[in-house]
Amino acid sequence: MKKIAVFTSGGDSPGMNACVRAVVRTAIFKELEVYGIYRGYEGMIDGEIKRLQSHSVSNIVQRGGTVLKSARSMEFKTPEGRKKAYDNLTALGIEGLVAIGGDGTFTGAKVFFEEYGIPTIGCPGTIDNDLYGTDYTIGFDTAVNTALEAIDKIRDTAAAHDRIFFIEVMGRDAGFIAVESGIGGGAEFVMVPESKTDLDHVVKSLKNLRKSKSSSIIVVAEGDDAGNAQTVMEKVKQKLNDPTKDFKVTTLGHIQRGGNPTARDRVLASRCGMSAVEGLLAGHQFHMAGVVNQEVVFTPFADCIGKTKSLIEDHLKLMKILSI
Repeated sequence: MKKIAVFTSGGDSPGMNACVRAVVRTAIFKELEVYGIYRGYEGMIDGEIKRLQSHSVSNIVQRGGTVLKSARSMEFKTPEGRKKAYDNLTALGIEGLVAIGGDGTFTGAKVFFEEYGIPTIGCPGTIDNDLYGTDYTIGFDTAVNTALEAIDKIRDTAAAHDRIFFIEVMGRDAGFIAVESGIGGGAEFVMVPESKTDLDHVVKSLKNLRKSKSSSIIVVAEGDDAGNAQTVMEKVKQKLNDPTKDFKVTTLGHIQRGGNPTARDRVLASRCGMSAVEGLLAGHQFHMAGVVNQEVVFTPFADCIGKTKSLIEDHLKLMKILSI
């Protein structure tokens, strides 16, 4: 293998740039030519592919977002689109790919590999931390700390006015951000997609908590079965039926995707990027490079996509104990 390419796809996450940097410099260290594909699969189809040098990735390890850009590609979902992408890669002699992204990115890579057989190693780039085959995903730690900083500030104003705040964090299908930011932020309740929310229990507990606490923080993952933060707040307010209580909603939104990555995310991204290149050279063809128990592991894409990653049970237990 002499030439490889790297791209970022799907939702951006802090640390993607550190991963790109590690891929590029590891490839050069291994005497490979390395190319950057801009705008993900869409750029692969449009031929937005540029050779990268060591200086191409200077001064990016600390930056959020992705210097290679990202885009959703409907055309790549068609056989004709994937054929264009393949033709552009083969025209440059590219023999291997490093795909930095999440479930959608790996699903696209799976189809592409099955059709054309280009060896592809994935790096887990998503703030949701929902990929099987790695303890943590690139960007998760930064997103949690961003949410935590917001929760800390909201708690100040909640306490000043004796308010109940419902704070919505990202997590359409997974509650990892909600749980960790909720524990770190001392939330009274955390609502996640993985478990059914009992609003009657929440209302009963809020009544009891008001005897000892003047304010409350409720963290809601956007994909909770009871609804988003606004919907949950309205349901709780109706059930509580107490005009003396003041309710507020804050949706953190895409602020969780941005910002300088934490040290933890930079190191994780760098390890995954280096391991992805080494994996290609070692003959891995269709795997994700992740870190489990501090060790790099290669997990087949089929498992990353098909298997569910569960919340840590001790975290859920901890929430119940610490919220009294």
